Amino acid sequence: MTVQQIKYFLVLAKELHFWNTAEKVFISQSSLSRQIQALEDELQIQLFERDKRNVKLTNAGKFLQEHWTKKINEFDQIIRQAKKIDEGKAGTISITYPGSIAYEFLPKLLEALNNNLPELKIELTEPTDENHEKLLLNFKTDIAFSRDKIKNINIDSQKLYSEPICLVVPKNHRLNKGNMTRLDNEKFIISGLHQTTFFASLLRSWFSKNKIEPKTIIESDFGGMIINLVSKGLGISILPLSFKSAQVENVEFIELEETIDLYINWRKKELNNTIKKVIELAKNVVKK
Repeated sequence: MTVQQIKYFLVLAKELHFWNTAEKVFISQSSLSRQIQALEDELQIQLFERDKRNVKLTNAGKFLQEHWTKKINEFDQIIRQAKKIDEGKAGTISITYPGSIAYEFLPKLLEALNNNLPELKIELTEPTDENHEKLLLNFKTDIAFSRDKIKNINIDSQKLYSEPICLVVPKNHRLNKGNMTRLDNEKFIISGLHQTTFFASLLRSWFSKNKIEPKTIIESDFGGMIINLVSKGLGISILPLSFKSAQVENVEFIELEETIDLYINWRKKELNNTIKKVIELAKNVVKK
Protein backbone atom coordinates (compact mmCIF):
# COMPACT_ATOMS: atom_id res chain seq x y z
CA MET A 1 0.00 0.00 0.00
CA THR A 2 1.37 3.40 -0.97
CA VAL A 3 0.42 6.98 -0.14
CA GLN A 4 -0.36 7.48 -3.82
CA GLN A 5 -2.85 4.59 -3.78
CA ILE A 6 -4.60 6.16 -0.79
CA LYS A 7 -4.77 9.48 -2.62
CA TYR A 8 -6.29 7.74 -5.67
CA PHE A 9 -8.86 6.14 -3.37
CA LEU A 10 -9.80 9.47 -1.79
CA VAL A 11 -10.34 11.18 -5.14
CA LEU A 12 -12.44 8.25 -6.40
CA ALA A 13 -14.42 8.22 -3.13
CA LYS A 14 -15.30 11.85 -3.79
CA GLU A 15 -15.98 11.58 -7.54
CA LEU A 16 -17.54 8.07 -7.55
CA HIS A 17 -16.63 7.92 -11.23
CA PHE A 18 -13.58 6.12 -12.60
CA TRP A 19 -13.25 8.18 -15.77
CA ASN A 20 -13.49 11.55 -14.00
CA THR A 21 -11.10 10.42 -11.32
CA ALA A 22 -8.55 9.14 -13.85
CA GLU A 23 -8.56 12.56 -15.55
CA LYS A 24 -8.05 14.37 -12.25
CA VAL A 25 -5.11 12.23 -11.16
CA PHE A 26 -3.58 12.10 -14.66
CA ILE A 27 -3.52 8.33 -15.19
CA SER A 28 -5.51 6.02 -17.43
CA GLN A 29 -8.78 4.51 -16.26
CA SER A 30 -7.34 0.99 -16.48
CA SER A 31 -4.34 2.02 -14.32
CA LEU A 32 -6.67 3.55 -11.76
CA SER A 33 -8.75 0.37 -11.62
CA ARG A 34 -5.62 -1.73 -11.06
CA GLN A 35 -4.40 0.56 -8.26
CA ILE A 36 -7.76 0.44 -6.45
CA GLN A 37 -7.97 -3.32 -6.87
CA ALA A 38 -4.43 -3.71 -5.52
CA LEU A 39 -5.36 -1.61 -2.52
CA GLU A 40 -8.45 -3.71 -1.82
CA ASP A 41 -6.48 -6.93 -2.23
CA GLU A 42 -3.81 -5.82 0.23
CA LEU A 43 -6.31 -4.61 2.80
CA GLN A 44 -8.64 -7.55 2.14
CA ILE A 45 -11.48 -5.01 2.30
CA GLN A 46 -14.00 -4.14 -0.39
CA LEU A 47 -13.93 -0.34 -0.71
CA PHE A 48 -16.39 0.16 -3.56
CA GLU A 49 -19.48 -1.52 -4.90
CA ARG A 50 -19.27 -1.43 -8.69
CA ASP A 51 -21.50 -2.21 -11.61
CA LYS A 52 -21.40 -1.07 -15.23
CA ARG A 53 -23.06 2.27 -14.43
CA ASN A 54 -22.43 3.09 -10.76
CA VAL A 55 -19.64 3.24 -8.20
CA LYS A 56 -20.59 3.41 -4.53
CA LEU A 57 -18.58 3.39 -1.33
CA THR A 58 -19.01 0.49 1.05
CA ASN A 59 -19.41 1.23 4.73
CA ALA A 60 -15.78 0.23 5.25
CA GLY A 61 -14.85 2.57 2.40
CA LYS A 62 -16.75 5.44 4.04
CA PHE A 63 -14.92 4.81 7.29
CA LEU A 64 -11.52 4.87 5.58
CA GLN A 65 -12.48 7.94 3.55
CA GLU A 66 -13.21 9.91 6.71
CA HIS A 67 -10.06 8.89 8.58
CA TRP A 68 -7.62 8.78 5.67
CA THR A 69 -8.67 12.26 4.54
CA LYS A 70 -7.51 13.64 7.88
CA LYS A 71 -4.31 11.61 7.87
CA ILE A 72 -3.37 12.50 4.30
CA ASN A 73 -3.99 16.19 4.98
CA GLU A 74 -1.73 15.94 8.04
CA PHE A 75 0.86 14.03 6.03
CA ASP A 76 0.86 16.66 3.26
CA GLN A 77 1.16 19.41 5.84
CA ILE A 78 4.13 17.69 7.48
CA ILE A 79 5.87 17.32 4.12
CA ARG A 80 5.27 20.99 3.28
CA GLN A 81 6.69 21.96 6.67
CA ALA A 82 9.73 19.73 6.16
CA LYS A 83 10.37 21.41 2.82
CA LYS A 84 10.18 24.82 4.46
CA ILE A 85 12.65 23.69 7.09
CA ASP A 86 14.95 22.38 4.37
CA GLU A 87 14.70 25.73 2.61
CA GLY A 88 15.39 27.55 5.85
CA LYS A 89 12.00 29.26 6.16
CA ALA A 90 10.31 27.62 9.13
CA GLY A 91 10.63 25.25 12.03
CA THR A 92 11.88 25.92 15.56
CA ILE A 93 15.34 26.89 16.75
CA SER A 94 16.65 27.44 20.28
CA ILE A 95 18.91 30.37 21.12
CA THR A 96 20.82 30.97 24.35
CA TYR A 97 22.23 34.40 25.11
CA PRO A 98 23.79 36.58 27.82
CA GLY A 99 21.41 39.12 29.33
CA SER A 100 23.56 42.02 28.18
CA ILE A 101 22.43 41.64 24.54
CA ALA A 102 18.72 41.64 25.43
CA TYR A 103 18.34 45.40 25.03
CA GLU A 104 19.93 46.14 21.66
CA PHE A 105 21.48 43.38 19.54
CA LEU A 106 18.95 40.63 20.32
CA PRO A 107 15.84 42.76 19.56
CA LYS A 108 17.42 43.80 16.25
CA LEU A 109 18.14 40.17 15.41
CA LEU A 110 14.59 39.11 16.29
CA GLU A 111 13.24 41.89 14.07
CA ALA A 112 15.43 40.65 11.19
CA LEU A 113 14.23 37.07 11.75
CA ASN A 114 10.61 38.21 11.77
CA ASN A 115 11.12 40.08 8.48
CA ASN A 116 13.07 37.34 6.71
CA LEU A 117 11.79 34.12 8.32
CA PRO A 118 8.26 34.99 9.49
CA GLU A 119 7.23 31.35 10.03
CA LEU A 120 10.21 30.54 12.24
CA LYS A 121 9.50 29.80 15.91
CA ILE A 122 12.26 30.91 18.28
CA GLU A 123 12.93 29.62 21.80
CA LEU A 124 15.03 32.02 23.90
CA THR A 125 16.91 31.00 27.04
CA GLU A 126 19.24 32.99 29.26
CA PRO A 127 21.18 30.19 30.98
CA THR A 128 22.60 30.66 34.44
CA ASP A 129 23.98 27.35 35.67
CA GLU A 130 24.68 25.50 32.41
CA ASN A 131 27.27 26.77 29.98
CA HIS A 132 26.64 27.37 26.28
CA GLU A 133 29.09 24.69 25.17
CA LYS A 134 27.26 21.95 27.05
CA LEU A 135 23.88 23.13 25.76
CA LEU A 136 25.09 23.06 22.14
CA LEU A 137 26.69 19.63 22.36
CA ASN A 138 23.62 18.16 24.07
CA PHE A 139 21.34 19.60 21.35
CA LYS A 140 19.49 21.63 23.97
CA THR A 141 20.23 24.79 22.00
CA ASP A 142 21.00 25.46 18.34
CA ILE A 143 22.75 28.84 18.50
CA ALA A 144 24.59 30.25 21.49
CA PHE A 145 25.67 33.85 21.89
CA SER A 146 28.48 34.14 24.40
CA ARG A 147 31.01 36.65 25.63
CA ASP A 148 33.93 34.30 25.03
CA LYS A 149 34.81 32.02 22.13
CA ILE A 150 33.84 28.40 22.71
CA LYS A 151 36.94 26.31 22.08
CA ASN A 152 35.68 22.88 21.11
CA ILE A 153 36.48 20.88 17.98
CA ASN A 154 32.75 20.21 17.46
CA ILE A 155 31.70 23.85 17.65
CA ASP A 156 32.21 26.76 15.25
CA SER A 157 32.46 30.30 16.62
CA GLN A 158 32.65 33.74 15.08
CA LYS A 159 33.25 37.08 16.74
CA LEU A 160 30.45 39.54 15.99
CA TYR A 161 31.65 42.71 17.74
CA SER A 162 33.44 44.26 20.70
CA GLU A 163 32.17 46.89 23.11
CA PRO A 164 33.49 48.70 26.19
CA ILE A 165 32.65 47.65 29.70
CA CYS A 166 31.42 50.53 31.83
CA LEU A 167 31.30 51.74 35.35
CA VAL A 168 27.59 52.14 36.05
CA VAL A 169 26.74 54.80 38.62
CA PRO A 170 23.72 56.84 39.72
CA LYS A 171 23.42 60.24 38.07
CA ASN A 172 25.30 63.08 39.81
CA HIS A 173 27.57 60.51 41.44
CA ARG A 174 31.00 61.81 42.41
CA LEU A 175 32.61 59.40 39.96
CA ASN A 176 33.05 60.57 36.37
CA LYS A 177 35.55 60.17 33.55
CA GLY A 178 37.89 62.63 35.21
CA ASN A 179 37.53 61.29 38.72
CA MET A 180 37.98 57.55 39.12
CA THR A 181 39.69 57.59 42.51
CA ARG A 182 38.97 55.70 45.71
CA LEU A 183 36.83 52.93 44.22
CA ASP A 184 37.73 50.87 47.28
CA ASN A 185 35.21 52.93 49.24
CA GLU A 186 32.34 52.26 46.83
CA LYS A 187 29.64 49.65 47.29
CA PHE A 188 29.57 47.26 44.32
CA ILE A 189 26.62 45.36 42.89
CA ILE A 190 28.22 42.80 40.57
CA SER A 191 28.41 39.16 39.50
CA GLY A 192 29.99 36.91 42.10
CA LEU A 193 33.75 37.14 41.62
CA HIS A 194 34.10 33.53 42.83
CA GLN A 195 32.22 32.24 39.77
CA THR A 196 33.91 30.57 36.80
CA THR A 197 32.03 32.55 34.15
CA PHE A 198 33.93 34.60 31.59
CA PHE A 199 32.52 37.90 32.86
CA ALA A 200 33.45 37.11 36.47
CA SER A 201 36.99 36.35 35.26
CA LEU A 202 37.09 39.64 33.38
CA LEU A 203 35.99 41.53 36.52
CA ARG A 204 38.63 39.80 38.65
CA SER A 205 41.28 40.75 36.11
CA TRP A 206 40.13 44.39 35.97
CA PHE A 207 40.05 44.79 39.75
CA SER A 208 43.46 43.15 40.06
CA LYS A 209 44.99 45.35 37.34
CA ASN A 210 43.67 48.47 39.04
CA LYS A 211 44.65 47.22 42.51
CA ILE A 212 41.11 47.44 43.83
CA GLU A 213 39.56 45.30 46.53
CA PRO A 214 35.84 45.74 45.76
CA LYS A 215 33.32 45.94 48.56
CA THR A 216 30.52 43.79 47.16
CA ILE A 217 27.16 44.29 48.88
CA ILE A 218 24.93 42.49 46.37
CA GLU A 219 25.79 39.68 43.95
CA SER A 220 23.63 39.10 40.87
CA ASP A 221 24.01 37.69 37.37
CA PHE A 222 21.04 39.66 36.05
CA GLY A 223 22.12 42.97 34.57
CA GLY A 224 18.60 44.35 34.41
CA MET A 225 18.24 43.91 38.16
CA ILE A 226 21.69 45.42 38.79
CA ILE A 227 20.91 48.60 36.81
CA ASN A 228 17.66 49.11 38.72
CA LEU A 229 19.50 48.76 42.02
CA VAL A 230 22.13 51.26 40.88
CA SER A 231 19.38 53.69 39.87
CA LYS A 232 18.07 53.48 43.46
CA GLY A 233 21.48 54.59 44.72
CA LEU A 234 22.28 51.29 46.41
CA GLY A 235 25.70 51.01 44.83
CA ILE A 236 27.67 51.01 41.58
CA SER A 237 28.45 48.28 39.09
CA ILE A 238 30.48 47.26 36.05
CA LEU A 239 28.57 46.09 32.99
CA PRO A 240 28.90 45.94 29.20
CA LEU A 241 27.83 49.12 27.36
CA SER A 242 24.89 47.20 25.80
CA PHE A 243 22.95 47.67 29.04
CA LYS A 244 22.77 51.40 28.34
CA SER A 245 20.04 50.59 25.79
CA ALA A 246 17.80 49.59 28.70
CA GLN A 247 17.39 53.36 29.20
CA VAL A 248 16.96 53.16 32.95
CA GLU A 249 16.52 56.58 34.55
CA ASN A 250 19.03 58.03 37.00
CA VAL A 251 21.93 55.92 35.69
CA GLU A 252 25.14 56.94 33.95
CA PHE A 253 27.60 54.74 32.02
CA ILE A 254 31.28 55.64 32.23
CA GLU A 255 33.27 53.78 29.57
CA LEU A 256 36.43 52.01 30.73
CA GLU A 257 39.41 51.02 28.63
CA GLU A 258 38.52 47.33 28.94
CA THR A 259 36.40 45.77 26.17
CA ILE A 260 34.30 42.64 25.90
CA ASP A 261 33.39 40.60 22.81
CA LEU A 262 30.26 38.88 21.57
CA TYR A 263 30.54 35.53 19.75
CA ILE A 264 27.98 33.45 17.91
CA ASN A 265 28.49 29.69 18.31
CA TRP A 266 26.94 26.71 16.55
CA ARG A 267 27.57 23.00 16.00
CA LYS A 268 30.03 22.11 13.26
CA LYS A 269 28.68 20.51 10.08
CA GLU A 270 25.19 21.78 10.87
CA LEU A 271 22.63 20.26 8.48
CA ASN A 272 19.70 22.50 9.41
CA ASN A 273 19.52 25.23 6.78
CA THR A 274 17.34 27.35 9.07
CA ILE A 275 20.18 27.63 11.58
CA LYS A 276 22.58 28.62 8.81
CA LYS A 277 20.25 31.42 7.73
CA VAL A 278 19.90 32.69 11.29
CA ILE A 279 23.70 32.83 11.58
CA GLU A 280 23.92 34.89 8.38
CA LEU A 281 21.19 37.24 9.57
CA ALA A 282 23.04 37.74 12.86
CA LYS A 283 26.17 38.73 10.94
CA ASN A 284 24.16 41.14 8.79
CA VAL A 285 22.62 42.80 11.85
CA VAL A 286 26.13 43.63 13.06
CA LYS A 287 27.16 44.98 9.64
CA LYS A 288 24.19 47.33 9.57
